[in-house]
Amino acid sequence: MPRKVTKSLVRPVQPDRIYNNTQITKVINRVMQNGKKQVAERLVYHGMQKAADKLKVQNPLEVFEQAFGNIKPSVETRSRRVGGANYQIPFEVRGQRQQHLTTMWFVQAARARKGMSMEDRIALELIDAYNNTGTAVKKKEDTHKMAEANRAFAHFAR
Repeated sequence: MPRKVTKSLVRPVQPDRIYNNTQITKVINRVMQNGKKQVAERLVYHGMQKAADKLKVQNPLEVFEQAFGNIKPSVETRSRRVGGANYQIPFEVRGQRQQHLTTMWFVQAARARKGMSMEDRIALELIDAYNNTGTAVKKKEDTHKMAEANRAFAHFAR
């Protein structure tokens, strides 16, 4: 058990240059490899623009927000040991954790696609998430199914 029970420090994230959105900055930081932020920015911005063009939407930010709204989880399960047995207990996901899971699942799903540039992977994953399909949305649905299946153990939550 930890000696200090303190909240971890949450660093403020600057909004991105073009859309003035902190969520896009978090995606850029997650896509970034080896400290090459300008490359990551170009990949994300061009991917967003391609997705907007394919969906015939004027503003790429609308596509981004709709897609991330479809990926965002509302419940998840956490393992808890009760009386010698481990139970998967459903918990509501809020705020920063919700954003983190959404960003992580999106970038993992984009990286899992093979045979094309990262720009195209981001665009296709945005399109799929916008249409409520794709790997990231499936991950969210699997998480929700797991929480629903373990709803009987909700009374073990603190």
